[in-house]
Amino acid sequence: MKTAIVGASGYSGEELIRLLSQHPEAELCAVTSRSLTGQKVADVLPKLSHCVQDLTFTESSPQALADNKEIETVFLALPHGVSFEYAEPLYNAGKTIIDLSADFRLSSPSNYEKYYGKKHPAPHLLDVSPYVLPEISHPKWMDAQLIACPGCYPTSVLIPLIPLFKAGQISHKNVVINSYSGVSGAGKTLKEDLLFTKVNENLKAYGLPKHRHLSEISEQLDTAAFEDVSIQFCPHLAPIDRGIHTTIVVPAKVSIETIYTQWEKAYSDAPFVKIFSSGIFPETKNVVGTNRIEFSAVYDPQTENLVITSVIDNLIKGASGQAVQIFNKKFSLPETTGLL
Repeated sequence: MKTAIVGASGYSGEELIRLLSQHPEAELCAVTSRSLTGQKVADVLPKLSHCVQDLTFTESSPQALADNKEIETVFLALPHGVSFEYAEPLYNAGKTIIDLSADFRLSSPSNYEKYYGKKHPAPHLLDVSPYVLPEISHPKWMDAQLIACPGCYPTSVLIPLIPLFKAGQISHKNVVINSYSGVSGAGKTLKEDLLFTKVNENLKAYGLPKHRHLSEISEQLDTAAFEDVSIQFCPHLAPIDRGIHTTIVVPAKVSIETIYTQWEKAYSDAPFVKIFSSGIFPETKNVVGTNRIEFSAVYDPQTENLVITSVIDNLIKGASGQAVQIFNKKFSLPETTGLL
């Protein structure tokens, strides 16, 4: 399957290069970056030099990619508000597009405007761009041509919660989510707050009370629960390179044993989901570099709350690895192809 990556100079783009250049069923034909145009990929990413010897970063031209008859699938690793420039011509050209940005994650144009501060640039494409969590989404998404890949924080939240909301096992009120992300989650951004001396040995909350990922989390959980879910989402910057740790506190309606039975039922065939026994807590160091999500839960009888902890690698399961997982399922490949 001949593939291309747009926006390959960012952290997610680099991970896509690594995954696709070594994928047994994918041929990486084009890697675009406005900032790296003309440079050899092997020079920029020497650890992959054995896989990308003949690749050079090229200029990002939406129409040129659309007109390229050779390329079948395009991964968009771009900032929000930019992907739509590529999605429309690529869609019209019949390409499969897997978008890692936020441009097509929300089904509501008004919700997009509320959280991103501007009107959606291509609302006519929202109806044809399903939001895909590979472990959960109905298989009908595999007929889609434009696919929205979930964000990193939402992935760590939705996989544990959606089966429980669908089964009516937890309350839709007073859900509190605290998430901690490594610095790579902010992308390759030159900001004072992201300098080593600011981040090292430091923890900081940000984006309160209305982080952009809250829109994505709320929309998906409202759908799963068949009612509005009240969520307090609190993201934090952690002094680590990569990884996300999420703690979710939610009132439980059933026993902890029933919760685990529901999880086992939902994810018995999910190769990238690892559920720990109650009382064993997942750690970010065990998932970094993998496409896995690991989680567990304990019940607090004093508050009658369920406390769930989950971990993922924000650049793999939270972005590029999940995009490749979607690619595998879309084209009927084994789900684990090219992934750990």
